[in-house]
Amino acid sequence: MRAVVQRVTKSSVTVDGKVTGEIGKGLMVLIGVKKGDTRDDGDYIARKIAALRIFDDEDGVMNRNIKDAGGDVLAVSQFTLLGDARKGNRPSWFEAAAPEEANELYQYVISRLREDGLRVEEGVFQAEMKVDITNDGPVTILLDSRKDF
Repeated sequence: MRAVVQRVTKSSVTVDGKVTGEIGKGLMVLIGVKKGDTRDDGDYIARKIAALRIFDDEDGVMNRNIKDAGGDVLAVSQFTLLGDARKGNRPSWFEAAAPEEANELYQYVISRLREDGLRVEEGVFQAEMKVDITNDGPVTILLDSRKDF
């Protein structure tokens, strides 16, 4: 499972002209599910998202996690994180999980974040979405449950 985590001052996702998720300060998280991923992968990603110390403390040092900073999470499923463009110019989606499997694990990650006390807004699985991201820093962290990078 892969996630792109961005520290934001605000972020929103819109489907068919309607905002389906919106946050102020917090984390915008794009989540891609790989074939063979399990709940263990989801647990790893959720734990890392909740624990990442990428918010400034009173000394301006990145020492606070999302809870400490009082922020929220906007989660969006994005199978293209599993795209492989090493051969040619058209990415292969071979490593991306089937939609049913991907949605189940995407929803699992969201439920784990909520169980951890975080407010989580979300996109619409398999929808054409417009995502507005105001990256703060910019701070962008790449996570992979299999530690492929």
